[in-house]
Amino acid sequence: MRTGLLALALLCAAAGCGRGAGSGAGGGAAGDARVLNLYIWSDYLGPRTIADFERSTGIKVRISYYDTNETLESRMLTGHSGYDVVVPTAPYLERQIAGGAYLALDKSRLANLANMDPALMARAARNDPGNAHSVIYTWGTYGIGYNVARVRAALPGVPLDSWRLIFDPEFASRLAGCGISTIDAPPGVERLVLQYLGKNANAPSMQDLAQAEAVLMRIRPYIRTIDSASMIDAMANGDICIALGYNGDFVQARNRARESDNGNDIAYIVPKEGSLLWFDMLAIPIDAPHPQNAHRFINYLMDPKVIAKISNSIGYANANRAARPLLDAAVASDPAIFPPPETQRRLFVQTMDSPEQLRAITRIWERFKTGE
Repeated sequence: MRTGLLALALLCAAAGCGRGAGSGAGGGAAGDARVLNLYIWSDYLGPRTIADFERSTGIKVRISYYDTNETLESRMLTGHSGYDVVVPTAPYLERQIAGGAYLALDKSRLANLANMDPALMARAARNDPGNAHSVIYTWGTYGIGYNVARVRAALPGVPLDSWRLIFDPEFASRLAGCGISTIDAPPGVERLVLQYLGKNANAPSMQDLAQAEAVLMRIRPYIRTIDSASMIDAMANGDICIALGYNGDFVQARNRARESDNGNDIAYIVPKEGSLLWFDMLAIPIDAPHPQNAHRFINYLMDPKVIAKISNSIGYANANRAARPLLDAAVASDPAIFPPPETQRRLFVQTMDSPEQLRAITRIWERFKTGE
């Protein structure tokens, strides 16, 4: 998202301009229409998720896709998005709640809430107190995905366990030939640089952010792409050999490479310095045209059989305790999807940035993206 758009979003957050006229789950004459407008990341549903919901409810789902949280945020904080269900990442949700962007859930309509893991919901409540506005859709980690053979060839004898693989110019320069990429996620990526530097990633000083910027600018000549949308295919096809991204993207890339039998062996690590634990949340915009249908859809996604099929398909963990026995054994036992306890101890939750920090983070990212 460009700086001007972010400034607009911040102004809207301060003014509460995302507020709509309706305030209850049943508000609005359109609430009974047999339509649901969904705004979600690409490659984020099972092959039958929508068709099965439509068949069982008679509700037609219209889907739009976004590729960054900033794109979603601009829609939420300016209001009148027209969407019924959206899927923001938790710290963005926190800021959007403060801007009045979301409806409080009517939990009497969400019987399947009983299936959710209370420990994970408690961690997500750091961004949405009491889980009042949202439910976890999927969760996971930020980390490094890499092409095993190509990275080992470029870095013989180097332990593949640290953020140095990307953030150290010595290593980045040696990997540039086979392709380095990072997701387009400014607050997340910059926090990981801060973690790598041993700083307080959620409460950095301006000096800390300046040091993080220096790290990013030193490696910028070696970064091929800064893109969230194409990373899965690029990794699976061998167009890049190493990337900073979401664990599930690399699981999907690994699986696509195996299915095509193209010789690309993809691995994933959570670096030893620690990383972010993320939650993508299901939420209902305050002025959703079909809030009753939104509640039905969220409740449907909390059905253990439904969410297990989604996790089996997309390679992302869900927070549904009742779904664990229904997962494919290869998914349930995959440490890239469900990190073991020793990995979980190295994870931290991203909290909301202050307006000053957000402006600084955005300026740094703009310079990083342009290389200037």
